[in-house]
Formats: sequence, structure tokens, C-alpha cells
Amino acid sequence: MSNIPDLNTILIALGLTLVAGLATGLGALLTLFTRRDNRRVLSFAMGLSAGVMVYISFVELVPEACEGFESAGYIGRLPMLYTVLAFFGGILLAAVIDMLVPEDENPHEQHQLSELSDPSSHHLKRTGTMLALAIGIHNFPEGIATFVSALDGIELALPIVIAVSIHNIPEGIAVFVPIYHSTGNRRKALRYTILSGLAEPAGALAGMLFLMPFWSPQVNAVCLAAVAGIMVYISFDELLPGAERHGHHHAALIGVILGMAVMAASLLLL
Repeated sequence: MSNIPDLNTILIALGLTLVAGLATGLGALLTLFTRRDNRRVLSFAMGLSAGVMVYISFVELVPEACEGFESAGYIGRLPMLYTVLAFFGGILLAAVIDMLVPEDENPHEQHQLSELSDPSSHHLKRTGTMLALAIGIHNFPEGIATFVSALDGIELALPIVIAVSIHNIPEGIAVFVPIYHSTGNRRKALRYTILSGLAEPAGALAGMLFLMPFWSPQVNAVCLAAVAGIMVYISFDELLPGAERHGHHHAALIGVILGMAVMAASLLLL
């Protein structure tokens, strides 16, 4: 039981996960206060988020998971073997959840903003509602990922929270726009958007209730490696293709490189 994080650490982890989830609401607010989307900035932001996620996954989370298995007494190639299995297990979990969502409402199947906001498109309200549900489903494992990383220390959690928050902003736009244009009700659209983001702290809470009774160095190591897999999947499946589809390849590439550079600098300074 001594391995279980203290209450203060758990509360901080839940709070950081809540912040990341509420970033979907920020996407809705940005839609209200801007006349048109800046695709160059969006491409850059999504690339930046992907760069942070991929770098921290391979440079920090995977080695830390391997060290966790070693500290738990595993020797030889077993620590790396279990780390690799947990890493690809995280990818598999994210992929299975991705496949459960219909393609038309899947937040990882990029939608053009003009398509979402076209008042003449059919079933606009249903599209927004289904997107809210789909994004909520996707945010659930992201909440677990953010929560677990926060348990391992605030220094590791902050860049992950920032990266997840950035990637949640366009998801908030995707939910808000069709519901707002189909109903004309800003409050209702904002409510749906925020609820989809609250799936993230809900995922964190479920992860806490399920994992805490069994928490150990081995469980911590498995979670860190699985979190790395989830974040790599999100980056390659959603963020990078989404950044490219906005039509600014070099802005996205600069974002990826800058995200990795910032992450590298922060790890050197910590």
C-alpha cells in the first residue's frame, strides 16, 4: 500500500485532467470570438501538440516504464519486453476505441470547418451530437493517460496536459459548430461541447478507482508504457493528418520540430 500515491498527488492529477478536458470548451469560445479559422495557426498548433506527445512518449515515458520494471526486480530483457507489450497494448486500446465510432462521426476523421458550419447540410444537429458522443468516448482513455502521467510527477504531467489541451481545442470546434448552426442556441452548443470534454476527468476518475487498489511499481510501469502508446496513436492518427489537411505542411512541420525542441529543453532544465 505504500506505493499508492498520496491524496494531494491524486487531487492534482485529477485537476490537471479536468483542465485538459475543459479545453474543448475553449475551442467553442474561440469559434464565438473569431470570424474565420486561421488554418495556418491550427496546423502549427496540432503539429506542436504531436511533437510534444511523440517526443515525451519515446524519450521519457518508455524509458521510465522500462526502469520501473527493472526496479520491480525484472532482469535481462524482460523489462524491455513488458514495456514493448504495454506500449503496443496502449496503441491497440486506442485503435479499438477508434474503430467503435462510425467513420462519419469519428473525430479522428477530419472534417472541414466549412462543411460543419454549412446550414444546408443534412442532419447537422445529429452530426454535432454524435461528434460530442464520439469525442467523449475518445477523451475517456486520454483522461486515463493524463491522470497516470500526473501521478508520476508534475514535471512530466504539465507538457502532456498542454499537448492534450491543444489537441482538444479543434475537437471542441467540431462539436460546437454544427450544434450551434442547427439550433442557433449558443448555450446548448457550449453545454454539449463541455460535456464531451468532461469525459476526460471521468476517465481519470474511473482509472483511479480501478487502478488504485492494485497500484504497484509494475502497474505504474505498465500504465506509463500504455500512455506512451495512446499518445503516439493520437499523434499519428489524428494530429499529424489533421495538420496536413489544413493545407499548411511547413507550418505543421515547424510545429512538430518546435514541440520536440521545447520538450527536450524542458527535460534538460528540470
